[in-house]
Amino acid sequence: MSSPASLRPVEPEPAPAPIAERAAAPATPRLPTAGDLTWRAWAREDVPALATLLRTVQEADGRDWFTSADEIAESFDAPVFDASADTLVGTDADGMLRAYAQVERFPTDGATRLRVSVSGGVHPTHRGRGIGTELLDWATGRARHALAALGGDPRLDVLPARISAHIEDSAPAERRELLRAGGFEPVRYYANLLRDLSVPVSAVGLEPPLRLLPWSEALDDATRLARNDAFRDHWGSQPRTPESWRAYRSSFAPEWSFVVVDESVRYQGSEQEQPGDATVAPGTPYVVGLHLAARYEHDWESQGYTAGYTDLLGVRRDYRGRRIAVALLTHAMRVFADAGMQQAELDVDTDNPTGATGLYARLGFTKSDGSTLFTIEL
Repeated sequence: MSSPASLRPVEPEPAPAPIAERAAAPATPRLPTAGDLTWRAWAREDVPALATLLRTVQEADGRDWFTSADEIAESFDAPVFDASADTLVGTDADGMLRAYAQVERFPTDGATRLRVSVSGGVHPTHRGRGIGTELLDWATGRARHALAALGGDPRLDVLPARISAHIEDSAPAERRELLRAGGFEPVRYYANLLRDLSVPVSAVGLEPPLRLLPWSEALDDATRLARNDAFRDHWGSQPRTPESWRAYRSSFAPEWSFVVVDESVRYQGSEQEQPGDATVAPGTPYVVGLHLAARYEHDWESQGYTAGYTDLLGVRRDYRGRRIAVALLTHAMRVFADAGMQQAELDVDTDNPTGATGLYARLGFTKSDGSTLFTIEL
């Protein structure tokens, strides 16, 4: 017999406070005062000097791969970017760049969580002066401002929000301590994996009506929709808009990128997947799996090997269990090897829900290093 307590009506969850309240943005993000530096926003003409600064900072933090000038330059053309508000660089008396910060905002179309990420660093000659602490304080304040500014939209106002910072395992311990002191906590762990391509890779076939095709511009939006479906159950993933999908492609390697289509299906338009998103023309082949690759040639000398990098590997949820991911990855690995690459490389969430870590282990991938995502949840 049910107890009286079990018969009580369930109280509804209280509505979250508006994002402007949860963000608790300071009146004005405080500019750093430590280190006798002069602070200003980034400008496009700073790109070469910024690339030099970031490499120096990243080398000091133990990294052997670096942010290229092209990757910095394409930030200025990102869908949601305002250099005057989202960036900061500190110069010394000689005009040399000695510290930097960037706040990256993300599109909100179709989002289920509001997101902003922060990054930054201090030249090794200027460390130990309190600059990093004040720089993180500025970036976090700007991130809170950006989130608070989304208030007023009834849909966005009630969404959970996250401020994130990514840190490599090779970074000095004080970087983690700095984030913790700034209110960030570690929530997710990632592994960078390598696979020696001198060891042969067996091909894996697909049964009709599935067919592996080279990536093409004609299939790009269909590939984006497949990615959005494939990653819906991945932690922290949000849908890509057409604009965000095409951003940050300076290292994209189309010759190493492939899709799998179901030849028995054709798009009748894409509204059924994301209302209002009709970017895929009727009759387009139905993409069910994708492997998008990158070529980070500027890192090969410092890393000591050449590599084909798997940037995205995904399969629509209704098509899992049909060896699509392994067919895509093994095909790409063979193409990498034919191109003279020594290693296949990728990064994976250690708690990936699709069993990807097991797949990679079976294919001979081993961990080379890792990273941690720190967040402030709002």
